[in-house]
Amino acid sequence: MSFYFVIIGTKDNPLFEVEFGTSKGSSGDGIARFHAAQRHKNQFIVHSALDLVEEVQWASGAMYLRHVDRHQSSYVSAFVTGANTKFMLLCNPDTHSVVRGGGSGAAAARVQAAALSSYNPTAPAVEESVKNFFLEVYDAWVKTIMSPFYSLNMPVRSPVFRARVMAAARKYL
Repeated sequence: MSFYFVIIGTKDNPLFEVEFGTSKGSSGDGIARFHAAQRHKNQFIVHSALDLVEEVQWASGAMYLRHVDRHQSSYVSAFVTGANTKFMLLCNPDTHSVVRGGGSGAAAARVQAAALSSYNPTAPAVEESVKNFFLEVYDAWVKTIMSPFYSLNMPVRSPVFRARVMAAARKYL
């Protein structure tokens, strides 16, 4: 499973972005496996979900907005801070796995369909792990923006912040 995480500022500008893969299960090496074409679409998919995030944000009043959008086999979850900064996580359960040992194209398609059907973004365990990921990143985010050298809507380039996001991803996703 591949993930694309982005932090969107109050002016809808990206402040931080990172791609990673799952660290859970047998194929959990932490490497994102997006196709080249999919990698270019990630920003557009997340940006197109911003309207839905703003709708849900004002309707619910909660910080964790859960699963807010779907595009083909990708799912978008969101978290909104008190300062209206948005954390968005694009999850693509399509691991692009191939059947080893000379399997046919139909067999590979069945394996891929099984992987897609087994992922449910509204399952309690999935929602809990995504929420915990967002909360841990939020904790790191608050510590980062409290720096006197940080200005509102300034991109975050801190290697410490990136390491904390990756550690949260390994821990929960």
